[in-house]
Amino acid sequence: MPSADPASVRPTIGGASVERAGDALRFAGALLRADVAALFKQATTRLEGVRRFDLTAVSRVDSAGVALLAELAERCGGVIIDGVPAGLAELRAAYRLTPALAFGTA
Repeated sequence: MPSADPASVRPTIGGASVERAGDALRFAGALLRADVAALFKQATTRLEGVRRFDLTAVSRVDSAGVALLAELAERCGGVIIDGVPAGLAELRAAYRLTPALAFGTA
């Protein structure tokens, strides 16, 4: 599947972004509460065939960012996570999410 058209990658107010790259959704910036609604809207139009989330360009996540990723991962039927931004491991443990961001025993 081709990469997203660069013109369709719109940074949010806080500078976070999401784009499609092959079988991955590639996130960048900080995934924080203020940007989650915009990122969700952008990401849901790009979910078909996604198997990976590339978080290597994400600086940090808060609880809303983790909720975003978990919801999108569920809609994809499970994903592989590349990258561990600041806050992800702690929040994943607190919410008992698996390494693939599914609810269960972490």
